[in-house]
Amino acid sequence: MQTEYQFKLPKGYRSEDGSIHKEGFMRLATAKDEIEASRHPKAKAAPEYATIILLSKVIVKLDGCDFVTPEMIEDMYTADVNFLQNMYETINNNEDLMVRVICPHCGKEFTEPINFYQQD
Repeated sequence: MQTEYQFKLPKGYRSEDGSIHKEGFMRLATAKDEIEASRHPKAKAAPEYATIILLSKVIVKLDGCDFVTPEMIEDMYTADVNFLQNMYETINNNEDLMVRVICPHCGKEFTEPINFYQQD
């Protein structure tokens, strides 16, 4: 079973030194991750903040960064946070991460794994 998924952020996280970080890996969440996120003091004050905590726990790598913190997620562009939330929901709530596609040239239908990492 695959437990980590590679991704590429649409915009990229801009670190304090001005570097852009786009590529990373997200792992499947555990029940403990979700419980800890909901019990975080900031999440108790603002329940929507649990998502920020949760994403910082399940993003195991972001290129050029030693770790991912909630503050880093806060500083990401909205498009990137939305992308990560969608990815989180997709990998954690679907057993089959395949999508049915139709070839635009020949019309043949087939299935492909969902790809969160798009080449430029």
